[in-house]
Amino acid sequence: MIVRRCALFILFSLAANSAQAGREPVLKQVDLPHTYYWRELYIPQLTTGPSSLAFTPDGKALIYSMGGSLWRQAIGSDEAIELTHSTGAYDYQPDVAPDGQTVVFSRYAGDAIELWRLDLKTGREQALTTGGAVNVEPRVSPDGKRIVWVSTQGSGHFNLFIANLGAAGLQNAQPLIAERQSKISRYYYSSWDHSLNPSWSPDGKRVLYVSNAEIAWGTGDIWSVAADDPNDRHRVLSEETSWDARPETSPDGKLVLFTSYHGRQWRQLWVTTPEGSAPLPLTFGEFDRSNARWSPDGKRIAYVSNERGNTSLFVRDVAGGATTAVTAKSRRYRSAEGHLTLDIRDEQGRGVPARVVVLASDGRAAAPEDSWIHADDGFDRAIQKSETHYFHCPSVCTLDAPAGDTTIWVQRGFRYLPWRQKISLASGSERNIAVNLQRNDLPADFGSWRGADLHVHMNYGGHYRNTPENLARQARAEDLDAVYNLIVNKEERVPDVDYFRADPDPASGDGVLIMHSQEFHTSYWGHLGLLNLSDHLLTPDFSAYQHTALASPWPHNGVVADLAHAQGALVGYVHPFDWDIDPPKEKSLTNELPADVANGKVDYMEIVGFSDHKSTAQVWYRLLNLGFRIPAGAGTDAMANYASLRGPVGMNRVFLETGGDRSPAALKAALKQGRTFASNGPLLGFELDGKRPGDTVTKPTSRTLPYRVAMRSPVALDHLELVQNGKVLKTFSLTGDRRRLDASGEIPKDVGGWVLLRAWNDEADPEVLDIYPYATTSPIYLAVGGAPPATNDAAYFVTWLDRVIDDAANRSDYRTADEREATLAYLRKARDYYARRAGQRSQ
Repeated sequence: MIVRRCALFILFSLAANSAQAGREPVLKQVDLPHTYYWRELYIPQLTTGPSSLAFTPDGKALIYSMGGSLWRQAIGSDEAIELTHSTGAYDYQPDVAPDGQTVVFSRYAGDAIELWRLDLKTGREQALTTGGAVNVEPRVSPDGKRIVWVSTQGSGHFNLFIANLGAAGLQNAQPLIAERQSKISRYYYSSWDHSLNPSWSPDGKRVLYVSNAEIAWGTGDIWSVAADDPNDRHRVLSEETSWDARPETSPDGKLVLFTSYHGRQWRQLWVTTPEGSAPLPLTFGEFDRSNARWSPDGKRIAYVSNERGNTSLFVRDVAGGATTAVTAKSRRYRSAEGHLTLDIRDEQGRGVPARVVVLASDGRAAAPEDSWIHADDGFDRAIQKSETHYFHCPSVCTLDAPAGDTTIWVQRGFRYLPWRQKISLASGSERNIAVNLQRNDLPADFGSWRGADLHVHMNYGGHYRNTPENLARQARAEDLDAVYNLIVNKEERVPDVDYFRADPDPASGDGVLIMHSQEFHTSYWGHLGLLNLSDHLLTPDFSAYQHTALASPWPHNGVVADLAHAQGALVGYVHPFDWDIDPPKEKSLTNELPADVANGKVDYMEIVGFSDHKSTAQVWYRLLNLGFRIPAGAGTDAMANYASLRGPVGMNRVFLETGGDRSPAALKAALKQGRTFASNGPLLGFELDGKRPGDTVTKPTSRTLPYRVAMRSPVALDHLELVQNGKVLKTFSLTGDRRRLDASGEIPKDVGGWVLLRAWNDEADPEVLDIYPYATTSPIYLAVGGAPPATNDAAYFVTWLDRVIDDAANRSDYRTADEREATLAYLRKARDYYARRAGQRSQ
């Protein structure tokens, strides 16, 4: 994966054709790589189910976060009582003071996460931090006089802070652990160490936490530090954690409860001791249990589970394991509520699923109680207060929302126009809203297209537990025909490993095909998509993981491609480039793409994906100029069980011309042959001399080459262009709402090479949950005239591979000399090919 920009919360008064320039990541003040990991796996997220909890001091009730509010519910009762409901903000991570009078918690308001305190008797709320940092995981000391938490204040990194806690708020706030930079390199984590997941020892003298000093993979080990002497600290347990171990000592001081996935694919509850005795699992299951807390008497544990898919709350006896679900069957809201029902239908009046955003009068997202809320991963702060939160509606869905003006946005894939409406919801009312979607598809004579997302991760350590059946429901709501679930590791886990099969998943049907494929992870050579493996997953699922037992860069991607091709699979480069690659100026350059293309290993590229589409296309154009026929693919890289989803599923998709055939073989053949266009919104139709993308014009029918184009888009477009051999050949004038165009014309036939149609915007658009709208067809190839020389493009890749070869030659972690020499020989062979094309000497 590649560090990059992201997405938004819709301001519904904005005109639908307005492009925005200020799209930035959520919580941009955090100075850490790979936002899609720490934001989902560590930062609290909006869910309709519970997300974090604390016992009351008498052990009879829980105070927990749900739907962005804090709630109180007695164990054994079905009624939940809403304690907080802030306008335009969401509350998480409660911790009850020992006297039971107050609760500290974290509040997210779009620009920062601050600590607050609630007086349970008066309802008074008090801000404890105001610095604009990210402040999370507050824990009050056993005597109620101090607080420890995690903050990015002053550094942008997650560090432990401690302060005195009094009636006036915080006093003498300061870091508990000094900033430290590890000496080893880390790909998924900052070089600066972090400290997180704090909790107090029962006597209030020490703090348990998680830190990653000199650790390459995972969020680190469990440590203990004296609250009054930061130099008095020691490692409790060496453990590969992933953001949410959240160790907590039992009230008697004898056990440490924490969450772990050690040796498994899912997180369960484990126990060790303050001395770090060999840990043992306390719970089992192919799902997650997390955010666990001891009851005050140490006899029970409360935790959040995704066993049912969404998040749920349970209390479990330590001895015997008897479990009680804490379910809010009735809810006592702080504000007056109305009842809303949506009935979504297509152009023929048939009920269809769709993606829905409901922005209530309180400035917060509303959703049905049983739905999965997903949050976009960025927004334009000039027009929006927070990121978009959305859910998938099966066609008819009902929800409660605060009374007042309520805005609804419904969207279903790319072949329908977005639907918006603002209504007034009265207290105690029941509103039924008919949603009639308007079709905006390509003309039928441009072919029969099937939309596929080539890069989805069904489960990847997120809040929810996804299944093929639910993944298919997500796809249907996005009007997506096929999903390729790329099974892949998340550090030592491979969450979906048991789902692999060569044939379609049994959940396929009703217009959706689910295929389980693979992503091969090597952040050194570049990630690969391996589609349609016929026999088995390739294991290990990664290479070149420095500072691990699998540090060797062997097997390189060429070897992996051969293994995949032996199973009949297609091999593609996924989320390639996030900026324009200038080989001599790159700080480091190890991506193997040009070598694998020259050696005939690459079947497609994700031109539209989790990368910068225009930067990726520039590299693609250079390869096309050299005569390589590389089809345009697309994949969202959606972690489909995330609450903070980089998506939704199908946000980046490839359209495949299959003649109406929905079979895996037809989709595979269309991709391999380049009968595709890739898009995050615009639909493109392109014919040249009667040929379509993937075809070759060999015998022109006239002195010029006639073309015909069509464009349909759910959003206004800035640019629609014919591109020949990497240069703009024809620019079409877009007028009116800039969402439709049909045009025809002619181009000269005396230049060979390739031609494609592309559409793009200069800036972001709030109705496309990506960095900017973009679409491209695969090329139509021209075996006419003479193709222009591509010596500059060949020289570009010579320089590229010189950098790759230098870096690969200087590595000292190959397992054998044969691995090293085979790798370098493979790279030099490709380098020599480009050198000959550039008119240079081979090495």
